[in-house]
Formats: sequence, structure tokens, C-alpha cells
Amino acid sequence: MSGALDGLRVVELVGLGPAPFAAMMLADHGAEVLRVHPPARRAGVASMNSTADVLARGRASVALDLKSEDGRATLLDLLAEADGLIEGFRPGVMERLGLGPGPCLARNPRLVYGRMTGWGQEGPLATRAGHDLNYISITGVLDAIGPAERPVVPLNLIGDFGGGGMLLAFGMLAGLISAARTGRGQVVDAAMSDGVALLSAMIHGFRAAGAWAGGRETNMLDGGAFYYGIYPCADGAFVAVGAIEPQFLAALLAGLGLEPTDFQPQDDRARWPEWRARIAARFRAHPREHWLRIFDGTDACVTPVLDWDAALAHPHNAARGTFIEIDGVAQPAPAPRFSETPAGRATAPDLGNQNPQAILARWRSVRP
Repeated sequence: MSGALDGLRVVELVGLGPAPFAAMMLADHGAEVLRVHPPARRAGVASMNSTADVLARGRASVALDLKSEDGRATLLDLLAEADGLIEGFRPGVMERLGLGPGPCLARNPRLVYGRMTGWGQEGPLATRAGHDLNYISITGVLDAIGPAERPVVPLNLIGDFGGGGMLLAFGMLAGLISAARTGRGQVVDAAMSDGVALLSAMIHGFRAAGAWAGGRETNMLDGGAFYYGIYPCADGAFVAVGAIEPQFLAALLAGLGLEPTDFQPQDDRARWPEWRARIAARFRAHPREHWLRIFDGTDACVTPVLDWDAALAHPHNAARGTFIEIDGVAQPAPAPRFSETPAGRATAPDLGNQNPQAILARWRSVRP
């Protein structure tokens, strides 16, 4: 079977992180994504020119010098036959190359022109440098992560990939649906700072309802609640506890050998530190494997905090095929899953630097 996006053609201008991630998601589900990179560099990201570049999987590549007239002309020819473009440069770079939305949409009015930046195409910070930590810092999100005494540096999954790459993938699909319906393409301005703010929508709802206090480790989901957090065990390994609902909390306390009525009402925030200490003492009394046996098959919402290697072998991940291996490289499988148009087998990046004219000829002769 073909993937859900079979027949779509997208040109990706090779960059770092979020834009390739969005392109990978589209390719995982059947879109033909062609990577374009400078002649001086192969198609891997700047630090990786091999199959270890997971974000480049499932795509062929061509080398074009976009600073030359011939390179720009070839790209425009490719875009004339494509459905979408993904680029992740700073605002103004594509315009200076003569490849901004104006010329590209003039050549192909149905083109969906996807732009991935940290700060967006306009605004006081638009032309400033930044990274994930900067993008999440101005949204309020970073201030909410970490222990009470200070924010901590999270992995760059929030800004770069959740608020960035996934936002762009959604934007591209929405734009492609609109183009199919109206015949008109458009620009998708995907800013990581916007995406991070969007991810925090539920927290803003909590704040509006008076259910979110200021400060870290004072709320239900930020490590404040005794029933939602991380606990060390006797062997130094950790468990994650997410027993929010009363019935799940009851299962947790039963497994720990604690009296549920001693922890009521569960949202008495003044007693959270005391109750957290009692639960922490119980977990510290035995190794993690003891607790995993106790809670196996229950709805106590207790799971092990696994390292990268252990996660690959976890029975649930193994049963679902959550991780796959391509040319010896372990990596996440395509997601989500479709009943009628499942994703095809993900393949290693094609770093063979294909002939753009041959691809263009095929695109012109074989139409979906």
C-alpha cells in the first residue's frame, strides 16, 4: 500500500533540525520529498553525512548552487512540478536569492511555501539568532520547567520539534488541502516561538480558571503534586508516577501499602510536600524492579524512567514496533498509524546526489 500522502511532491532545502523533521514526517507517509543542498555538501545535515542522519531518511537528494543563475532556474523548474517547498533559513535569505514566495508562487500558483524559523517572518526578533532555549524562554514555558529554585534546560524537543517541526508539518498539510480545494497556494509562516505558545494552550486555560499558581513545583503537572512526579528507588533508578484521577491514586497508595484516607483531599496543596515525602520514603525502600512487579497490571500509572537503550527493548515498544532499525541505526518508526494507508518502510537517506534534470523529467512525465 502507498502512504496517505502518496502523490505529493515536496522540495526541501536542506537545513538543520525542525525543517528536516517536518520533511521526514511527510516522507514517512508517502510524500516524495526531494532534498536540495549546496554542491559543497552532501545531503546529510551539516554534522552528519551518513545513514546516521535519521532526520534525512526516506528522501533522495540533489546538489544545486542557488547562488548561480542555473541553480535558481533548476529549482524553479522543480517547484513548477511540486506541491510544496520547505525552507528553514532566516527571514530574507530566500528573497536575496530571488527565490522568495513572489517568484516561486508566480511560477506555480498552487505551491505551498513552508517557512520554518525561530521567531517568524516579522516582529522585533525576526532577524535575530536563537535556539530552542531562546524560543521557549519568551513564551512562559521555560519558566515553568524544573525545580522550585530555578528553571532547567530541557531537551530541544519543545521548541525545535514540537513547536517547530510538527507545527510546520501540520501547516504544510493544511496548506496542501486548501490548495487542492481552491487551486491557490500560499505561504506557511511557522515560527517555533508561536508553536511553543500554542503547545501551552491548556496551561493558559488552567491559569484563566485559577487552577495554576505561579512558581515551579506548585502545580499538578510541574512536579508539585505528590501524585504526579518522579521518584527514586533504592537502587538509584527512577519511576514516573502519573496517578492523577482518584481511582489511579487509590491503586498507587494500595501498592505502596499506604492508607488512602490519609491522603485526602488529594488537592490539599498545603499537604503536598508532606505526602510527597511519605511516598518518596516508600519508593526508596525497595529497588525499582520490586515496584514494577507490584504495579504490573494495575492502573496506578507507575512506569520506569528508561534510558535510550532500555527504551528500545521495552516490551510495549517492542510489541508496537515503536522503534525500528535502518542500516544498523535504531530510530523511531513513522507515526501516527493509519488503518488504510499505512506508512511504507522507512529507508536510509539517499546520499547519492541524484541528477536534478532526470528527476525533473520524471516529474513532468509521471503525474499522480
